Amino acid sequence: MRDVQSEPDHRNMDIDKVGVKDIRYPVTVRDKTEGIQKTVASINMYVNLPRQYKGTHMSRFVELLAEYTDTKHLDLHSFTDIMEEMKVRLDAESAHLEISFPYFIKKKAPVSKAEGLMEYLCSFTGSINGNEQPDRVVQVQVPVTTLCPCSREISTLGAHNQRGEVRVAVRYRSFFWIEDLIAAVESCASAEVFSVLKRDDEKEVTERAYRNPRFVEDVVREVALRLSANHNFTWFAVEAENFESIHKHSAYAYLERDRRG
Repeated sequence: MRDVQSEPDHRNMDIDKVGVKDIRYPVTVRDKTEGIQKTVASINMYVNLPRQYKGTHMSRFVELLAEYTDTKHLDLHSFTDIMEEMKVRLDAESAHLEISFPYFIKKKAPVSKAEGLMEYLCSFTGSINGNEQPDRVVQVQVPVTTLCPCSREISTLGAHNQRGEVRVAVRYRSFFWIEDLIAAVESCASAEVFSVLKRDDEKEVTERAYRNPRFVEDVVREVALRLSANHNFTWFAVEAENFESIHKHSAYAYLERDRRG
């Protein structure tokens, strides 16, 4: 049967990335408490295409994904292995992989100890180019509560607070647990967010936030301090967004540090 993709192309032009995008696929990831966790990921897979080829073999991406997820767990080690195998299967010099998935952690309410599952959006992204070391980034998106320091200072009967979102991306040297990164972020907010809270828990969470006011600037600086203390992280970016309760706009802060030099 004629292999059209492998036929020569006369335009003499390399393509940086070709592949498949937004594959919805069940995957198994490592869980610090339970060992493994099953979830559903959105996956993008690309390789470079040299100028002499008309196209790539799209089915090979999905075949590789099926083979890999049937026999192994997805983690920070296997993520690199998949990219290496993409290069081999598709005779490419570079490979790129992007995996986004919801990750669930069982959390207990602070007073009642009622349990509920909290969802955190996570992603692994990476690329390998030739014989260079792979570039790998892990990102987590963490919901938090913040209370405005200015409002607390000037108000007699309370202070306004809001739900916020902290997004942290890291480059790393060796394996680490997603749960530990999430916990580090949560400790930098005014208070954590929970899926289940009884009345005593609500009292504790709101009073904890009142005792611990945070601007978005405070949040990104506190997170950066904790990441800087961990020598496993060679680069990180932190952004915080507060969905303001008394303003139409959001408050936002971003901080990035590169320690690879």
